[in-house]
Amino acid sequence: MHTQEEKLAAIGRLLTIMDELRVQCPWDKKQTFESLRALTIEEVYELADGISKGDAQEMQGELGDLLMHIVFYAKIGSEQGLFDVKTIADGICDKLIYRHPHIYGDVEVANEQEVLQNWEQLKLKAGRKSVLEGVPTSLPAIIKALRMQEKASGIGFDWSDKTDVWAKVEEEIQEFKVEEQAGNKALMEKEFGDILFSLVNYARFVGIDPEHALAQTNQKFLSRFQIMEELIQADQKELPQMNVEQMDVYWEKAKQVTQPKKG
Repeated sequence: MHTQEEKLAAIGRLLTIMDELRVQCPWDKKQTFESLRALTIEEVYELADGISKGDAQEMQGELGDLLMHIVFYAKIGSEQGLFDVKTIADGICDKLIYRHPHIYGDVEVANEQEVLQNWEQLKLKAGRKSVLEGVPTSLPAIIKALRMQEKASGIGFDWSDKTDVWAKVEEEIQEFKVEEQAGNKALMEKEFGDILFSLVNYARFVGIDPEHALAQTNQKFLSRFQIMEELIQADQKELPQMNVEQMDVYWEKAKQVTQPKKG
């Protein structure tokens, strides 16, 4: 690929361009931390889409957008005397060295699990009051559940076997059914949340990213539904005027179109 010097030169070019835009572009001049926040979140989701699709070209483009945002925040921070690219880079470098004593110190680890356990213990030593303190409040619920479970596991608070985790899933389903039978909506919602949390836990145990799994299913449903709509339109019919049985005929046709071919 590229040499270290070429990579550093590219970053330097981006810093120079940002300096120029901040002075010369009316839009860039007006931006603040707050105005960029929603745009940054959007860029992260666009990157996630690219990763889900396995589209390297899209990933490269979205990573570039995110890198630009980081440089933009650094520029605004520099203008306000808060931080700049150097202090940001120094901060993450120092953190990585501190949290990898098995690489930069004399700590020995046997596997990935011990690395995670050391990581969480070092965070607590650094002043965090809770292992879960670093999980952002505004994360999507499935991702937040997974991150909390991973962090709890990192200090040894975890199930010992996946069969126990699945038993917990089944237990939560039964508890939900009890509340459903009783017609208690508030408790139904609580128990349904417990089901989802347990399913996320099981996915973690068997090495599945639950967010990615659901994203794939969402995309599959979207593709099939849109193909169903196209098939219905091709037959000069109107979707709102059809009943479920008629829709199901076209749904099965759409499934056949999107079904992976067996080799």
